Amino acid sequence: MAEIVLTNVSKSYGAVPVIDDVSLAIRSGELVVFLGPSGSGKSTLLRMIAGLETIDSGTLTIGGTRCESLPPGQRGVAMVFQNYALYPHMTVRENLAFGLRNVGMASDEIARRVGEAARILEIGQLLDRRPAQLSGGQRQRVAIGRAIVKEPRAFLFDEPLSNLDAALRVRTRVELAELHQRIRSTMIYVTHDQTEAMTLADRIVVLNDRRIEQIGTPMEVYSRPASRFVAGFVGSPAMNFIDVTVERRGTDRGAVLPSGVRLPLHVTVAEAGRYQLGIRPESLRVTPAGGDLQGEATVVERLGDRTLVHVRLPDGASVTAQDTGRSSLAAGAHVGLEIDRSEVHLFDQAGRAWHAEPAAGSLAMA
Repeated sequence: MAEIVLTNVSKSYGAVPVIDDVSLAIRSGELVVFLGPSGSGKSTLLRMIAGLETIDSGTLTIGGTRCESLPPGQRGVAMVFQNYALYPHMTVRENLAFGLRNVGMASDEIARRVGEAARILEIGQLLDRRPAQLSGGQRQRVAIGRAIVKEPRAFLFDEPLSNLDAALRVRTRVELAELHQRIRSTMIYVTHDQTEAMTLADRIVVLNDRRIEQIGTPMEVYSRPASRFVAGFVGSPAMNFIDVTVERRGTDRGAVLPSGVRLPLHVTVAEAGRYQLGIRPESLRVTPAGGDLQGEATVVERLGDRTLVHVRLPDGASVTAQDTGRSSLAAGAHVGLEIDRSEVHLFDQAGRAWHAEPAAGSLAMA
């Protein structure tokens, strides 16, 4: 296991910056997920740690050793790619052993490492099969095993589940979480799938436009997003955003909704004015009468334990609310929506977030 520390790291392709002054410390034994949309720089950052991309400026240390100038083979990391890249003419055993034989490792040590990887991944019965005889999930386990036999200080995963179907992704995701619990190695996992990030990570690093937007545990990122971008990117369904006007009446502050309803807010914002109110669907509940908002149900999604209701407001904006699993609502129905005041977020014109303080009931800037 090894701590990985990036300090003021930057990278450009010609005149185009792709990583801009990123600093990050990953603790030994931690599973950190790089989460962000396409083009945010997450895979480039991973490849810089692996040594597959050069670092233009800044420093990288792995296990206390400066590594930004070392070749990939001397960094003590192993990478698992989206493409399994298994040799089709070799058995699983031969695929696992190939890299070790190339560096001249003794046969008995190779056999020990292959056997240990097979035990950890529960693929002992597959060792004499070829890749064509394996399912997608089994091939991915072999690709992970090829990294395990190197006994690296850290594992780097670059969207390893992208080629799997939905059901297999869920199962393999659980297996990866169990693998980390068993071997407790430092792991960095890149994905654009926020469900993978929320279920796998000890901490999530949210990247956007070449920079880090937020670092935190999954629930910190979900419950206290640092910016409008993070709030909209993390969560399924996505957070609702409603344009409001924050006004003051003496020491009292409130957010005036498009419906004219005024929500009382104990919030220390820089100034009154226009904001966006953020509220997650589970905190925007369908109510039989009245409510903070009124609208028309356009789509009703029945998910068993809950019902998601897509509602068009009078000003044309749409929000997603939650009802019970046994909801009788149908598309076209008039609905009222009640906002949970304790779960309100505000975002100013610069995208900065202000949150409810659970202890005091006030709102504070992230």
